Amino acid sequence: MEEPYSPLNLRLVLAAFGLVVCTVLSALLFRAGWTIPGWLLAAWALAALVDIVVIQLRRRARARTASGRNHSLFE
Repeated sequence: MEEPYSPLNLRLVLAAFGLVVCTVLSALLFRAGWTIPGWLLAAWALAALVDIVVIQLRRRARARTASGRNHSLFE
């Protein structure tokens, strides 16, 4: 029986989509002169980027434990 897909994969796709959308909309808002909404969307894009990094660290840790090597996350 196959293992189910990780929910981290879906979370990664959604975070990447959020990063792209927020970055594009932020740039468009800055060009239109709407700086406050532009900064808010830029902050959301930064949060999505941080989320992508956290997801990748968790996926790497899961791959290590699945292969039998149970090492520290920051080796």
